[in-house]
Amino acid sequence: MDRNQIIGIVLILAMLVGYQLLVPKPAPEKAPAQQTQTTKPTTAAATNAPAQAATPTLDSAAARAMYGDFAAAGTGQEQAIVVENKDMRVTFSTLGGRVKEVVLKNYKAYDGKPLLLVDPQTTQTTLELPTNRGKVDLHKLYFQTDAQAGAVGNQARRLSFRVEVAPGQSVEQVYTFPAEGFVIDYDLRLNGLTNVGNDNIRFVWLDKMRQYENDLSENRKSATINYLTADENFDNLSLDASGNHETTLQEPLQWYTIKHKYFLAGFIAKNSPLQNASLKTLVDPNDTQFVKTAVADVTLPMADVKQGKGNYRFFYGPNDYQIVDGVAPEFDQNVYLGYAILKPVNKYFFVPVFNLLEKVISNYGILIICLVVFVKLVLTPLTYKSYVSMAKMRVLQPEINEIREKVGDDMAKMQSEQMKLYQQVGVSPLSGCIPVLATMPILMALFFLFPNLIELRQKPFLWADDLSTYDAFLRFPVTIPFLGSHLSLFTVLMTASSIAYAWYNNQMTPTQPGPINMKAMSYIFPLMFMFVLNSFPAGLTFYYFVSNVVTIAQQQLIRRFVDEDKIKAVLEENRKKFEKGEGKKSKFQSILQRSLNAAEEARKQAEEAKRNAEQRSKQKK
Repeated sequence: MDRNQIIGIVLILAMLVGYQLLVPKPAPEKAPAQQTQTTKPTTAAATNAPAQAATPTLDSAAARAMYGDFAAAGTGQEQAIVVENKDMRVTFSTLGGRVKEVVLKNYKAYDGKPLLLVDPQTTQTTLELPTNRGKVDLHKLYFQTDAQAGAVGNQARRLSFRVEVAPGQSVEQVYTFPAEGFVIDYDLRLNGLTNVGNDNIRFVWLDKMRQYENDLSENRKSATINYLTADENFDNLSLDASGNHETTLQEPLQWYTIKHKYFLAGFIAKNSPLQNASLKTLVDPNDTQFVKTAVADVTLPMADVKQGKGNYRFFYGPNDYQIVDGVAPEFDQNVYLGYAILKPVNKYFFVPVFNLLEKVISNYGILIICLVVFVKLVLTPLTYKSYVSMAKMRVLQPEINEIREKVGDDMAKMQSEQMKLYQQVGVSPLSGCIPVLATMPILMALFFLFPNLIELRQKPFLWADDLSTYDAFLRFPVTIPFLGSHLSLFTVLMTASSIAYAWYNNQMTPTQPGPINMKAMSYIFPLMFMFVLNSFPAGLTFYYFVSNVVTIAQQQLIRRFVDEDKIKAVLEENRKKFEKGEGKKSKFQSILQRSLNAAEEARKQAEEAKRNAEQRSKQKK
């Protein structure tokens, strides 16, 4: 390789090293001591959310001083009501009339334990009602209920929790538990209350997010709070594994979700939106038990609640596109499907195709193979067109070599002569590039889809226990720079197949002149991507591996149907028509002709300028 080639390779490697060193590790913010996650009292203080500690036994005078007109409900005995359907088991508590625990029955944490999305040890909630004598936290009061525990049948079940303040005056929380699914309707009612003010009701939700997946770092990158404003602008707190983030919104919210990598706990307004939202995520890098602490502080419009319109929804479930789609406006955006330009490819093609294959194929490794074959069949016309274009370039290679020998190192002259040759034989050099570029959105869309595809979660294939995360075929006693503490075998196979495909493709593709040897680069790029993709989901790297193998087989098959002698005869016929002035020029040929004319004119002007300069120099002498 010449000097320019070496410089190009060094620059690309330097960019990769710089990306690894500079991008993934932003300097963490130094939070005050009271914001750490390891101490309950200080965490509660940092978030301004009272901890749900065990309520002390109060005498009547103390209860009257603390709860005012609600003093009678300040003491009592907590009762748990467990209700379940085929998807989840939810424990309601008479202390606060609230959801105390949620277990997703069809999912397990990475260590095999039940997946508790909500539990008293990690979840704290506050529901502050403004009264004439101060604010009262309804989640510290003991509610009365006639709800019965048990499984839900074919119809939804209604559970009502009530606190009587005076005859005809009460606070009521009504939950409608579904016969199936993950959405719980929630109605907050103030029945005849006269001692409440006009301030809004404050609802604070603090969740110390448990680790449900094996990769803590990747969990922290994915954990955030998503939200949708009243004018349907979707956004979230920054996805950051090491920093604390906070936002106070002036716009009302339609909903927000506390998002784990593959699971959601959300609160949705059915009527008037949520007001005065303050959202934050806190992280302690030294805490290996919890991923992040998420805090959502919003207010519920008092006018709605007084008028019987305090209607809301809780969502506790998987972040599965087929499940979240339709829960609320834009709720499907909780599943990240890539950049706006790539999202339609995933939303309208890959997700439906994947779910269709899922209905008939239970093994997800085989499903990925079928997905590759299906995509390759769809793209066969583009692949065929690209191969024919490369065949044309191979036929023209002897003439291109002659031009190279004739013009030597004059690259401008070389390109000009090549363009003339393409014009004569009616070949567009872009015809081979466009089909390849058309497949790039497919590869990029999958790059974003697979890490967010819950269907692959804990699905084994061959040596991989979980296709939604990396397969640690080898583990290292130390962390290797750019690679990590493991080696993924699927990533190694992907790299090997990429190099094999590059070698095969290089045998079929004529060498193009330029400052960088692209054939050499085609071997270097797969090695670079091995370091980048080593910690990506095994399902993704397996897809790329199978795709490379199928592509080679597909091109071998296409090769049998492409006769290069016939292509050569067609090109010669095009040349004869061009020389006779016959034949209709294509749009590309017209553009090419204008480019040639402009290049020729520029060359003549340069030569004229050079001659004039030489004449002036001679006259001075």
